[in-house]
Amino acid sequence: MPRNRREEILLAALDVFGERGYTGASIAAVAERVGLSQQGVLHYFPSKDRLLAEVLRLRDERGLDVIALGGTGGTITLDTIAAIIDYNRERRGIVQSFTVLSAESVLDDHPAGDFFRDRYRESRTWMADIVRAECGPDLPGGVTPEQAAPLLLAVMDGLQQQWLLSPDDIDMPGLFRAFLALLRT
Repeated sequence: MPRNRREEILLAALDVFGERGYTGASIAAVAERVGLSQQGVLHYFPSKDRLLAEVLRLRDERGLDVIALGGTGGTITLDTIAAIIDYNRERRGIVQSFTVLSAESVLDDHPAGDFFRDRYRESRTWMADIVRAECGPDLPGGVTPEQAAPLLLAVMDGLQQQWLLSPDDIDMPGLFRAFLALLRT
C-alpha cells in the first residue's frame, strides 16, 4: 500500500510504463490512474523524464529488481537470485515494467539508456564474482565466470519475457534452477 501521494504516483507510473513503455506513456495516463490532474502529477515530478528516473530509483530502494542486488552489501548467492526469481511470479507488474523499459532503453537517446547500461555492467561484475565464489574459476566447457555472468543475465531476462507471454507454460524459477544445475556440473 502506498505510504503517500508521491509513492502512489510512482507505483502508478511503474504500471503505466510497464503497459505502454516510456515512449507510449504520458503524464495524463499516470494522472488518470491516481485520480489527479496532469498538473497534480507535475507538482511532484516536473517532467516525464524525472518521473522515469524516480520510478527506476524506487525499484532500487525497494529491492524490486534482481540486478540491483549487487549494491545491497549483503551476501548474495545464486540460490538467493533463484529465490527472487521465484518471488517475481507474484510481481508481474514489476517484471513487465523492467522488461519493457530495459528493451526500450536500447533506442537512441532513451532517458533510461544510461541507467540500464550502467546497471548491466555492474551486474555482470558482481554476478561473475558470485559465480567464481560458488563454482570456481573453471566452469563446464571452459566458460569463465566473466562469460557466465552475461549468460545468467540473458537467461533471467529471456525467461521473464517468455513467462510474461506464456505464464502457464513457462516455469521461470524452475527453469532458472535447471540452468544453475548445468552451470554447477
